Amino acid sequence: MSQETGILKKSLVEFGRYAHFIGTYFKTALKPPYEWRQVFRHIDELGTYSTPLVMVTNFLIGAILAFQARPTMEEFGAAGYLPALVTRSLVIELSPVITALIVAGRVSSGIGAELGSMKVTEQLEAMECSGVDPYNYLVTTRINALILLMPILTMIADFVGIFGAYVAEWIATGATMELFYQQVQEFLYFWDIVPGVFKTTFFGFIIALIGAYKGFNATSGTQGVGRATTSAVVVASLWILIIDLILVKIVVDYRPDLY
Repeated sequence: MSQETGILKKSLVEFGRYAHFIGTYFKTALKPPYEWRQVFRHIDELGTYSTPLVMVTNFLIGAILAFQARPTMEEFGAAGYLPALVTRSLVIELSPVITALIVAGRVSSGIGAELGSMKVTEQLEAMECSGVDPYNYLVTTRINALILLMPILTMIADFVGIFGAYVAEWIATGATMELFYQQVQEFLYFWDIVPGVFKTTFFGFIIALIGAYKGFNATSGTQGVGRATTSAVVVASLWILIIDLILVKIVVDYRPDLY
């Protein structure tokens, strides 16, 4: 019983720390200085690191999905609907989640490592002594940057994934680009794209938040930084899927036609 009590106590303490960390974000995000120069610098930096991997991965996912779906669609005499199937699967669900997981692995770990190194080398305390709020300068700016960046990356991923599906169709059947995109436009609407793009703002928030939280709470020198980096990726990836499940349930309740 004492062990269970200890685990419960530890979980509640960790939950309280997360809640305080999130509360601090909203407190700093709503009052000046806003550090927009830092925000745009992070958008440029994180976008540069993430975009090539996002594009390659979603291109391959689109092509793989098209190759795998074609035999089944042909079996049921519905091969003409393959562009609609692949496109809606990518835009509504696959591209947003895959992009978020890629960014979590690339960015959340980087934020955790960078801030963790600053924590164990006492650079955060030095910033406070210099009159700079380390949370606002290092955390709030990164969260804001990812909130703005994730929808952009997702729209790029959507386009590249659909193009990957077209390449697979061209290889399989010799379909022209005009015919493929005509079928895509016939079944894909603007309001199909909005939920998938919008929910990535939540993904961006959680990716940067968890990476920063793990970095800010790193201990025990370089070993602690390594643990913070690994933990940031694992926890951020898990929360991406949990948040996606919640948002999908909400969207299905209000727009069952979407799925």
